[in-house]
Amino acid sequence: MSRKKDAPQKRKAAARKAGVKGKGRIPVKVKSAKSAGKSRAEGIRLFTLAGRPSQQDFVKVLGPRGPKMTWEQRAKAGVPAEKFQAALAAKQSGG
Repeated sequence: MSRKKDAPQKRKAAARKAGVKGKGRIPVKVKSAKSAGKSRAEGIRLFTLAGRPSQQDFVKVLGPRGPKMTWEQRAKAGVPAEKFQAALAAKQSGG
């Protein structure tokens, strides 16, 4: 009996062809979804705290690397999320 070309392979057969054994696998450490969610939530919280600035606002305040920086890097540069709107207002008024 021939198998259709479109039919998916069974997992065991595909694993055997790849040379992977169930017990011999090396566990891969992956950042848990919960910790990734916590980091994302913290970034969103800081973004909201800063007044939801646009990319152009980041460029005005921090320069061309501003949009690519993390909130921690922005704070080290002297503009934490709490003071972002004040820094933006100072730059827009010509300061």
